[in-house]
Amino acid sequence: MREGGLQQALDAAGGVSSLARALGLSQPAVSGWRRVPSERVLAVEEATGVARHLLRPDLYPADDAPDEIEAARAAEYRLLSALFAGAPKAAILAQAARLRGDATPLGMAHAALSQACARADADSVDREYFDLFVGVGRGELLPYGSYYLSGFTHDRPLARLRADLAALGIERAGPGEPEDHIAFVFEAMAGLIDGAFPSSESQQRDFFERHVASWAPRFLADLGVAQAAIFYRVVATLGAAFLDIETRAFALAPASEAARPVPPAPDRAVHAETRHGS
Repeated sequence: MREGGLQQALDAAGGVSSLARALGLSQPAVSGWRRVPSERVLAVEEATGVARHLLRPDLYPADDAPDEIEAARAAEYRLLSALFAGAPKAAILAQAARLRGDATPLGMAHAALSQACARADADSVDREYFDLFVGVGRGELLPYGSYYLSGFTHDRPLARLRADLAALGIERAGPGEPEDHIAFVFEAMAGLIDGAFPSSESQQRDFFERHVASWAPRFLADLGVAQAAIFYRVVATLGAAFLDIETRAFALAPASEAARPVPPAPDRAVHAETRHGS
């Protein structure tokens, strides 16, 4: 009999096959689990959004669980990162289709994305992703901070980002897109928020202002009116609504809250390996 945490993860992923694909494992391997293996807890959490203290409460007590608001912020960044890291597969679309909305701008954006994911065809979204961000030669948009901040890719803003990432103990996990890709900076923000990359409020705010707020809203505005955007127009609306909340929240945060010291963090890798049309 499966433990409750594993069953929640399977429900969130859309079944054994979907979870196995998200983790890069075979279906029989995941089917044989009674509970989430200790070495797979963090990967399952990232793939499904089910918190580690629910997946394995024996390893991650509830007392160690992140604040509910902080967990929601990190989950929002990770959702956006997953949608921009590559054309979302059926498992991600199915997970996002379960989002619940409310009367707030962000809640309405969640509802719109849920509806878009529910009716989306993965192949059509794959083609849209290619046309928008890859293309033959280049896509309609360039989702890189350097391009929006300097007009060129692989320019000084990327060097500044890499220096800030190094200071925070964050490095890219393997080859892939440069670190100023929108998916990478969103996942880095998620890690800063949920403690994967320990940081102070001040460090979070500095990273957000330097490497997210400085260009991502303009990119999302361009995406919202891009010729090839259909599904991603909804994603752009969600991203813009969320970053507006983040911008206002950081602006209102008392300086005293942003000054608490944080011990040095070990090097950890961001796993938002962007993949073109894969």
